[in-house]
Amino acid sequence: GNLMIPSTYCRSHACTMHRSFDRKASTTAEDIEADGSHSRRGAPRDQITVTFGTGEISGVFLQDDVCIGSLCSNVRFVGATDETEDPFASFNFDGVLGLALPQMSQGPEFSVMDRLVSNKALKQPLFSVFLSDSSMEDSEITFGDIKREHMASEMFWQPVSRPTGYWQVEIADIAINNERQTLCQNCQVAVDTGTSQLAGPTDVINQLAKRLNVRSDCSNYHTVPNLGFVMGDHVLNLNPQDYVDKGPDGCEVSLMPLDVPPPNGPLFIFGDPFLRKYYTAYDRRNGQVGFAAARHSDMSESQASALLVSLNGPGEVTRGEDTSPPIFLARK
Repeated sequence: GNLMIPSTYCRSHACTMHRSFDRKASTTAEDIEADGSHSRRGAPRDQITVTFGTGEISGVFLQDDVCIGSLCSNVRFVGATDETEDPFASFNFDGVLGLALPQMSQGPEFSVMDRLVSNKALKQPLFSVFLSDSSMEDSEITFGDIKREHMASEMFWQPVSRPTGYWQVEIADIAINNERQTLCQNCQVAVDTGTSQLAGPTDVINQLAKRLNVRSDCSNYHTVPNLGFVMGDHVLNLNPQDYVDKGPDGCEVSLMPLDVPPPNGPLFIFGDPFLRKYYTAYDRRNGQVGFAAARHSDMSESQASALLVSLNGPGEVTRGEDTSPPIFLARK
């Protein structure tokens, strides 16, 4: 993904209410075009417009040294020249740091993560994300490492399933209280830190809503089952409070219908509700996503780890005498 930040060229309210990049204040910044070539003084500039849900950002291309803490690299990025009021005026953050795979960026030099990896600036070529679930803790993104203090279980890995640019993996099925439902076999899931909701194919969500049977008057809220997603030998569960909207007007399943056509779909989007429950890591070298139950300050480790269920229990043991011909031989 691209790095997009407001620039002082932008006069829309959504820009001026945030901190902006002043091109003239930087001695190392360069004006460039979409292909990386230097802009010609007085000539029209290449521009890009990117849509984000209900709004969009338009901007020009720049190149400068970009630092995250003490990690620095020379990166191409987008300086916004216009931002729509909805939704950007309602956000506290200033810009967007795209961390999707290279297919989703303007080019390899536009990916901050890939620049850090190619410069060997990271301990490991990955990043990990922890989302807080209360004001008692802070969300955190870690470049180059995985922090065990954020994990309430061991991490397991799933390969990126398709070259779409998303951190996209395959789920084997959907489970209710750890029972497979044969609802969405071999469906695709995009794990997206930039999405505030859970979303999925309309037909699957409609069937799920019937099976979950969440009553609109909330009368069965405390007996509603866990909703799980089967990945390999694991079920990643969400509690009712993670997928049910409970308010003054009643209760409803808060899964947003989203129909992505083949070959990329059917596609689920795992946004914030999922990412608050699971600590995730994104491995650029090996093309895989790691999942572990997240450890939160307001939840015991046993409660958190119980969300991540192994379908084969503690594992299957193959006895030496059952193997014919022998594959692994003990040394005397």
